[in-house]
Amino acid sequence: MDYKFYYDNNNGQDDYGFKGFDEDGYGLKCNKFKVKYPPQEQDVQPGMEYLMRPRPIFDNPCYKGSGKLKGKVAIITGGDSGIGRAVAVSYVKEGAKVVIAYLNEDRDAMETKEYLENLGGECLLLRGDVKDPNFCKKIVDETINKFGSIDILVNNAGVQFQQKSLLDISNKQFDYTMRTNMYSIFYLTKYALKHMSPGASIINVSSVTTFYGEPELIDYVTSKGAIVGFTRALSTNLADKNIRVNAVAPGYFWTALQPACWEKEKIPTLGADAPMKRAGETYEIAPLFVYLASCDSSYVTGQVMHINGGLYKG
Repeated sequence: MDYKFYYDNNNGQDDYGFKGFDEDGYGLKCNKFKVKYPPQEQDVQPGMEYLMRPRPIFDNPCYKGSGKLKGKVAIITGGDSGIGRAVAVSYVKEGAKVVIAYLNEDRDAMETKEYLENLGGECLLLRGDVKDPNFCKKIVDETINKFGSIDILVNNAGVQFQQKSLLDISNKQFDYTMRTNMYSIFYLTKYALKHMSPGASIINVSSVTTFYGEPELIDYVTSKGAIVGFTRALSTNLADKNIRVNAVAPGYFWTALQPACWEKEKIPTLGADAPMKRAGETYEIAPLFVYLASCDSSYVTGQVMHINGGLYKG
């Protein structure tokens, strides 16, 4: 890599302890780490995957499906890109039909649909805002009309905004974050639950930031903490119906949410604080969603699963 940049306002060091790249492409911080992602940012939420450099790796060619989800129908919010896209790919490889709800990322969504169909899968795209309970109801209604059942619900859609202080978070931003990240899960789960039978699985996406308290994502952390509480309470409520509810708390993964949130200087250091000294690629988390959706996890409910390169030991 041929990127070099330094900062005059802080003796050559930015807020994240990043000084630049050495001649071998390693970032100069407290400890060396391999720089994989150059500085970049986007001015839209939740971000566009097709604009990212390098593009995320969402499919592991070594992953071979074995029919774990054959005949199942899965709804994945935010499935057009990022973790949602990788989960959709793995689900199709395992034999599931997928419904992808997305906000406005048309190019990413069409790319995902084409990729899934090339794998031999079936994919229904639904464009709309999950903050709106009417759209959440539409997702469920269209899924039933198209496929006749709902076996898996992955509540993955989310936004995050970097703010240095609580005083910088407007009431409007706080409301937007909570409605997107948490209200949508309440709406969609409530509507989907009427069509879910014993053996069904609900998987909510929280975040590692909930557990260590990321200081520049206060409203995001609040919403993701609420998801943990919702998961635990609902899992107990539905246990006698044999509908399992679990959460996944990802660490730093290379998704469009990162350049859409962080100032560009943060991007090269993404994941550098983890013991593995890197961010994850989305294909590395997808098998966990397969496990939680399949009968392999038939005795697993109310759990929060951590995958973060060792950043947090859950």
